[in-house]
Amino acid sequence: MRYMLLICADQTRYPKLSQAENDKLMADYGEFQSSLKAAGVYIASDRLRPTTTATTVRVREGKTLTTDGPFAETKEQLGGFFLIHAKDLDEALAWAAKVPSAKYGSIEVRPIWEYPENQ
Repeated sequence: MRYMLLICADQTRYPKLSQAENDKLMADYGEFQSSLKAAGVYIASDRLRPTTTATTVRVREGKTLTTDGPFAETKEQLGGFFLIHAKDLDEALAWAAKVPSAKYGSIEVRPIWEYPENQ
């Protein structure tokens, strides 16, 4: 089964990191991704730009409305994801606990609806 590991953290934390702290975090993510690949569970991953670059789209009564920024303001913002294969939720949760940002943010684990054409 496929699971999405949604990485949520306070995006104001990153600009406060020293170069050494940022380098360590990126190295930790590189190691995590390598471990996913070595285990054969890695599908995809990406990092998102800050919410200040987001645009929200809604369609109401046939009219498209756009708003700068995210739909809702929260303390933690979606910052990236990993898409993995896992045999069950327990395995997906074990991988989520290894995401470097789990130490200061949260990782939301969501199963993917499996459609026959995607399997």
